[in-house]
Amino acid sequence: MPLPERASPLKMSRRRSLQVGAATAAAGLVTSSKIAPPAQAGNLPPGPATPAFMVELPVYTAKLPVARLTPASTQAASVADGECGRPDHQRRDNWPPQKSYTLDVREGWHSFHPNLPTQKIWGYDGIYPGPTFVARYGEPIIVRIYNNLPRNSVGFGSPEISTHLHNLHCASESDGFAGDYYSAANYGPTLTAAGNYKDHHYPHFYAGYDHFGATNGDPREALGTLWYHDHRDGFTTPNVYKGMTGMYLLFDDIDSGDERDPNPKALRLPSGVGKYDIPLVFQDKQFDSSGYLFLDQFENDGILGNKFCVNGKIQPFFKVERRKYRFRLLDGGPSRFYEFYLTTPDHVVQSFSFIASDGNLLPSPLTMSKVPLAPAERADIVIDFSKYDTGTSLFLVNRLVHTDGKGPDGESVNTRNASGLLTKRGTQILRFDIGNAPALPDVSQVPALLRALPDIDLKQVVKTRRFEFDKTNEVWTVNGQIYDAEKATVKPKMGTAEIWVLEGKGSWHHPVHIHFEEGRILTRNGRQPPPHERGRKDVYVLAPGEVVRVFIRFRDFTGKYMMHCHNTIHEDHAMMIRYDIVE
Repeated sequence: MPLPERASPLKMSRRRSLQVGAATAAAGLVTSSKIAPPAQAGNLPPGPATPAFMVELPVYTAKLPVARLTPASTQAASVADGECGRPDHQRRDNWPPQKSYTLDVREGWHSFHPNLPTQKIWGYDGIYPGPTFVARYGEPIIVRIYNNLPRNSVGFGSPEISTHLHNLHCASESDGFAGDYYSAANYGPTLTAAGNYKDHHYPHFYAGYDHFGATNGDPREALGTLWYHDHRDGFTTPNVYKGMTGMYLLFDDIDSGDERDPNPKALRLPSGVGKYDIPLVFQDKQFDSSGYLFLDQFENDGILGNKFCVNGKIQPFFKVERRKYRFRLLDGGPSRFYEFYLTTPDHVVQSFSFIASDGNLLPSPLTMSKVPLAPAERADIVIDFSKYDTGTSLFLVNRLVHTDGKGPDGESVNTRNASGLLTKRGTQILRFDIGNAPALPDVSQVPALLRALPDIDLKQVVKTRRFEFDKTNEVWTVNGQIYDAEKATVKPKMGTAEIWVLEGKGSWHHPVHIHFEEGRILTRNGRQPPPHERGRKDVYVLAPGEVVRVFIRFRDFTGKYMMHCHNTIHEDHAMMIRYDIVE
């Protein structure tokens, strides 16, 4: 059966096409007529009452591979067998796949809270969040991602998909480029045919292979905490908001995922995904007066919710043993910034070990009392619950006030607790209920040295580029231009290094994400960045008027990638560029 032919694109401006797309999608946005779109996020209606800590935090163990793929995965797209028309997998012979997985993007049913109706979501394998991948360096894999979303869907979202694994070092055809969206009936401008699935090749080698050669790249470039989400051009916000997100964890012989590992290189951090190594996906949601998920897609500043979700549940609790746990915090957006504190019931702030920024281990752990997170940022922390009594509780509290799409307003106001101590209460997002000591002794540790950082060699820099993030005529822009999926804004050369100067204009905050390569912040407003930002990063937060200088390299693959604001409302309204790595 021949695949459908893609209709000719309409001859209209990017801005106009966004307006038309938003208006079309918004026709079915509201699932209940009892509520009007809020004019300001700070005045959101509360929605139905959802008492906190009624639901246990859901955690996943590792997703299992499949025995085989049918048809078999090949370097070239198997269009005749139903795969979309992607480019060939680059350098697949260097890293031949050793395992295969499937993801089925489909409609499912989800309960956010017992007081709300169970409702339809879109999810990887039909669940929200999607399954957790546990992968290892040196074990390349294929992930076949099927699109089984309903073609004639009702409500917000677009049934085409493009899955981005944020921020794996992989070839562009597997990166989840926004224009690489597909379904059985439609396909994006950077593909050549529709299809009901796409094979992603994840090579799992360290960046810098061409320099380090057969050593499999530079181990100092290892990634740890990644996440995957939809990146469909113009519809990233509604598709992710509807549930299309999941976690992806990478291990090697240093961060081995085994706290009893006898290898002297192993850090022996708290381990056991779903047991003592726990991903936490924070996403706030709007619910209407009937308790259904709501999205105002006409809002182009940013979307803030009236309920706080962790791993898809509103303000859950988590039972812990009296031992150390590793938590991988992700701000899954779309627009809210957080500042998390760990507190006792009477609001006394506790400290913890901060070990990784954007999923990248720091050289040494930091003792911190708060975790700032912008959309798409990650932070790995270790909490030692052995210091607390059985039967007590701790809370993860957000103290950052955020009332509209422009960005955070600052911390919540000071109050005094019953003991007269000055404190800042904030919103309790997650409760930890402390149980007994573990059956086996806790042998995990937080060593004084974690992972060394690669050198910053400014002699490698061949060019400095400047990017201004602004709003022009009510459209989000980069250097005054709007995104064009078929045109590269810049073309860095493979094997070189550059300095990218990122500047936030106007009165908005922008978490800027650069696909593919981790960078290093050289300066923030002319000064050294704070300690938690001195490691490798892929999200660079710009407050109004801020200037951040980033050292970044381009290695191992050529092809198209993106840089964009990860307030996904801004991204969907054209605050994004395509950049091509060229020979």
